[in-house]
Amino acid sequence: MNHGPDDLSSTGEFDSDELALRRMLQQAVQEMEPRDGTLEHLRKAVPARRARKRQALVGMAAAALFFGTAIPAVVHVSSANTSANTSNAGHTSQMQGGAGDGKHQDGGESTSGGSAGKGEDKGKGETKGEDKGKSAGASAGASSGADPSATSAASTPACTAAQLGTPTASTAAPDASGTVYGTFHITNGSTAACTVSGPGTVTASPQGAADGSKIVATRHASGDPATGLPDPSAEVSQLLLQPGSSYDVKFAWVPSETCPTTDPSTDPTPDPTSSPDASSSAGSSTGGDTGTSTQLMTADGTADGSVLVTNTGEAGGPTMSTTVSNACAGTVYWTGVLTSS
Repeated sequence: MNHGPDDLSSTGEFDSDELALRRMLQQAVQEMEPRDGTLEHLRKAVPARRARKRQALVGMAAAALFFGTAIPAVVHVSSANTSANTSNAGHTSQMQGGAGDGKHQDGGESTSGGSAGKGEDKGKGETKGEDKGKSAGASAGASSGADPSATSAASTPACTAAQLGTPTASTAAPDASGTVYGTFHITNGSTAACTVSGPGTVTASPQGAADGSKIVATRHASGDPATGLPDPSAEVSQLLLQPGSSYDVKFAWVPSETCPTTDPSTDPTPDPTSSPDASSSAGSSTGGDTGTSTQLMTADGTADGSVLVTNTGEAGGPTMSTTVSNACAGTVYWTGVLTSS
């Protein structure tokens, strides 16, 4: 059962002052009334405010969830990109630039994009282009790798005797085994370049007591007795000889027997077919007489024999000779064209 204000005083809940205050307040607001539409406004505003509060709470929860999941994902992606960029730096630099961007060397597309069908189609075209490129590159490499001096020599005229008109020939003293080494030195004395295609020929002619049947001239080869000659690998098959430049042809006389000896008191028997000047022409470096000369004896009774070594150049080339003394039997080993230092 409800009790009014007066009933409350009878129960002792309010004293007389409080009751008086309540009456004053009630009288103060007794004439106050709400404006028209206030109740309707409250009916709409209260649910709207509650809805806004719910939306704000849901938005805050969604934002918190987003930041909670997005930040670890960003950190993970950033780490993955850094690792990929480091490991693929070399690969990326190879794939950038040029018409072949995005393509592998074998013609297929890179794994960075594109469908499988496109990769196959482009792969075929790229393979053909690659093959053509390789063949073109091989041809260019072969031509660029060729010896320019050899190419120039092939298009330069051959040297003539007039251009190589001042050759020299020399021999050294015999070594401990009796081997004598010599050199033919040829210089281009003209003002035009020319080509030397070979050493020509080297011959050995007996002089005096030398036995022509025991004298041989042959090309130098690796492992032969003329160990002091340059290895055949140092020879050139063709040489472009510029004005003032030189080349050498070297030889070695390797004796097989010594010259014969007789009693020194025995008078030499002159060769009836020789002329009085034959002895002076024997051993001449110009190579005039290659026949038998007067059989002279040295002071110790050794027969005076020698070998005239002559180099005759290629067709139109010069001829030069030098004499190897105290040589009666043996072999002349000679080289090809050697560049002169």
